[in-house]
Amino acid sequence: MPVDPAPVDPAPVDPGPGNWPLGRLLGAASRAVERAWYDALEARGLTHAGLIVLHFVELGFSSQTALARVAQVEAQTMSRTIDRLEREGLVTREPDPADRRRHIVAITPEGRTAFEAVRGLEDEVFPQVDDSAALRAALIQIISAAPARQSR
Repeated sequence: MPVDPAPVDPAPVDPGPGNWPLGRLLGAASRAVERAWYDALEARGLTHAGLIVLHFVELGFSSQTALARVAQVEAQTMSRTIDRLEREGLVTREPDPADRRRHIVAITPEGRTAFEAVRGLEDEVFPQVDDSAALRAALIQIISAAPARQSR
């Protein structure tokens, strides 16, 4: 009985990013940028979650509940992040005099210094692209079009 020849692979296709599906491109880009971002923040004594809290407190959000809502995390997750920032002296958390069930979060001078130290960090960490404004607009469009996370 004759033996069939081994199947021949089709012409090789460039396996590089130019041929990847969009989902893989977004995932790979996200992981690459995220690693660099986390490393840069860690070198400055911050975490991504901590930076988010400091950013939203700077924007005027002060209740722990509001911070969890705008950061789109569970209340317990926000509480742990604020616990860490409080231990590090970057924020204070006090009961609201008008409603003892509510906690008011405030940035300390040390927290403000830490936050200022990472201002402009994106320019140092993220790769330069030809049209950063278009990239930003596209990312906002993708995020805005994604189904909203539902709180449990």
